[in-house]
Amino acid sequence: MRIPVSYSLRNLWARKLTTLLTAGGMALVVFVFAAVLMLDAGLRAALVATGQPDNVLVTRRAAATEVQSSIERNQAAIIESNAAVAIGADGRPLASKETVVLITLPKRDTGVQTNITTRGIGPAGLAVRPQVEIVSGRMLRFGTAEIMVGRGVAERFEGAGLGQRLRFGGREWPVVGVFEAGGAAFDSEVWGDSEQLMQAFRRQAYSSVVARLRSMEAFDDFKAAIENDPRLPVDVKRERVFYEEQSKTMSTFISYLGITLSIIFSIGAMIGAMITMYAAVANRTAEIGTLRALGFSRSGILGAFLLESLMLSAVGWVVGVALASLMQLVHISTMNWQSFAELAFSFTLTPDIVWRSLVFALLMGFAGGVLPALRAARLRIVDALRAA
Repeated sequence: MRIPVSYSLRNLWARKLTTLLTAGGMALVVFVFAAVLMLDAGLRAALVATGQPDNVLVTRRAAATEVQSSIERNQAAIIESNAAVAIGADGRPLASKETVVLITLPKRDTGVQTNITTRGIGPAGLAVRPQVEIVSGRMLRFGTAEIMVGRGVAERFEGAGLGQRLRFGGREWPVVGVFEAGGAAFDSEVWGDSEQLMQAFRRQAYSSVVARLRSMEAFDDFKAAIENDPRLPVDVKRERVFYEEQSKTMSTFISYLGITLSIIFSIGAMIGAMITMYAAVANRTAEIGTLRALGFSRSGILGAFLLESLMLSAVGWVVGVALASLMQLVHISTMNWQSFAELAFSFTLTPDIVWRSLVFALLMGFAGGVLPALRAARLRIVDALRAA
C-alpha cells in the first residue's frame, strides 16, 4: 500500500520549529548557490551584450585585449575597404577605427583611483553599436577634445558628470554627453575621438577596428580574406565572441569559488536534514510499526520519509531563490581581470539558474533524507510495536 502525500505534509506541520530551522538552513545554501550563479550570469550578460552579432572586431594577432593591440593606419584602411563590410547611408564603410587606453579616475564615495577604459571611436562608432543611446547631453564633435561617458562612470566617478571636465593625457576633456548601453561593458567606459586620443597619448596606431558586415554569413569569407593577407598580422573575431572571451578568467574564478562554498555549506545543510529525519524516525517508531501492521510496505515507508526530506528542501528552494532574486536590485563593480579596468554589472536571475537551484536543493534533501528513510523502512513490525 502507498502512504498518502498528506501524511508527510501533516508530519512536517506537526514539527513546525524543526521544519522551519531545517528548511531555513537549506534556504541559505540555495541562496548562496543561486547568488553565485547570478553573479556569473550578470558578468557574462554585461560582456555578451557589449558585442553585436553582425559586427567583427579585428585586433593584432595574439593580443588578449584591445589595450595590448596595435593596428597601423594602412592596415586599418585595408580592413575597412573589404567588400564584406557594410556601407552606411553616407556612402562610407561602417567601420570604426578605435584607440583604447586606460586612465585612472577617483571614485566619488571613496576617492580610490580606479582604472577606466577610455575608447577613441571613429565617426561610425555609434552606427556600429545601436545598443548605445545618449541619455543626456549630446554626441561629441569629432576633431575636438570632447568626450562622452557611460552612465556607470558618470554616477560613480569624480569629475565625470555632464558639464564637468576630466584631465588625462596632458589635456582637459569636457564631458558633453552621457550614454548607456543596456548594462553592457560600454556603460563603464569613456568615449572620445580616436584621433584626439592618439595625439594625446602619442600613439601612431589604432588598437582595433570594429566593422559591421553586410550579412552574418559573410563572416567566414571576411575572416579568411583578412587573416590570410600577409600585410595583416591580425585576428578576426565576431565582436560578441571577443567579449565573451574577456569574461572567461573572472567567470572561471567565480564558478570555482561558488561551487566550493556551495559544497561546504550544503554538507552542513544535509547533516541538519539528516539529524531532523533521524529524530523523526526515533520519535515515530511505534507509528511506523502501526503503519507496517496496517499493510503499508517497506517501500511505502521509505517513500514517505524521503518525501518529507524532499519537501523540506523544496521549501528551502523557494525561500532561497526568493531571497536571491532580490539581489537583482544590487549593482556592483569590480576589476575585469582580462583588461584590468573597472566593470560594473548586476546580478542576473535566469530560468536556468532557477532550475539548477531546484535540482541542487532536491539533491541536498535526498542526500540528507535517504539514510533515515532507509532506517525507517528496515524497522521490523514487532520491534517497532514493542517500542510503543
